[in-house]
Amino acid sequence: MTRLSVNINKVATLRNARGENVPDVVKFAKDCEALGAQGITVHPRPDERHIRRSDVAALRPEITTEFNIEGYPSPDFIELVCKTRPHQVTLVPDLPGQLTSSSGWDVETHGEFLREVIRRLRPSGARISIFVAADPEQVRRAAETGADRVELYTKPYADNYAVDREKAVAPFVAAAQAAVDAGIGINAGHDLNRKNLAYFKQALPRLDEVSIGHALISDALYLGIAETIRQYLAALR
Repeated sequence: MTRLSVNINKVATLRNARGENVPDVVKFAKDCEALGAQGITVHPRPDERHIRRSDVAALRPEITTEFNIEGYPSPDFIELVCKTRPHQVTLVPDLPGQLTSSSGWDVETHGEFLREVIRRLRPSGARISIFVAADPEQVRRAAETGADRVELYTKPYADNYAVDREKAVAPFVAAAQAAVDAGIGINAGHDLNRKNLAYFKQALPRLDEVSIGHALISDALYLGIAETIRQYLAALR
């Protein structure tokens, strides 16, 4: 079964709007686990506009499933990962003030940089995933850096799902096969939701994990978090 990792950044955004501890991101993460989520994802950014470094430290001993930290591999980020020792770290090419992830790595251009980052992250014991576009060549290049997995950037699939879902998913099928051939795992994330998730999973049977935040938290406003997680897990079955 493909694992569901809940990205709780938007919960922290809501908390930060009032400057107190409501909602409590640690409690929310633990509740998601209790409701069946198989992982928790956070993306601490330099300006701490949602998840803070202190949240990462508070969450680590409480997470009983899988803790995934994603971010741009700056020296501060690498230090945080090595200190926290999450189960997985996902490397994204975001600029410091970027609103959200909008592309995967150009691994051909940044391959040497990523190899050095991976070398520095290995002592943390974390599984290492590289965020890439649905491009078999990028996947193969990612495997050559020593990464354990790729995370496929799924916004193009989500944007085109309603127009022609077979055409929209085709590049991801090819990229997933390239990952299988290279011997690395497959994660996916960005704009996956209740409407497009089941078909994506069906097309990529070797999919290891999806990380979903914005859509899932938005659905929970209407459905409640328990029913929302139930529906996302059902889509992955």
